[in-house]
Amino acid sequence: MRTTIGYTLESIGYVVGAQGLVTFASQTLFGTEWGWIPKVVDLPSTAYLGFVAVGLSSSAG
Repeated sequence: MRTTIGYTLESIGYVVGAQGLVTFASQTLFGTEWGWIPKVVDLPSTAYLGFVAVGLSSSAG
């Protein structure tokens, strides 16, 4: 298990993936923006599925 600044990459992956999923679902289903990722970047709804993929890949490895 690799550690980065006191946090494992796995736990960071879970947070990024969850935020991507929440943002995608909120934009697609409700037309609003939830989570902190839209406060940082402005992307189309489907791009947030990339955050889910990154989160899953980092938590799997």
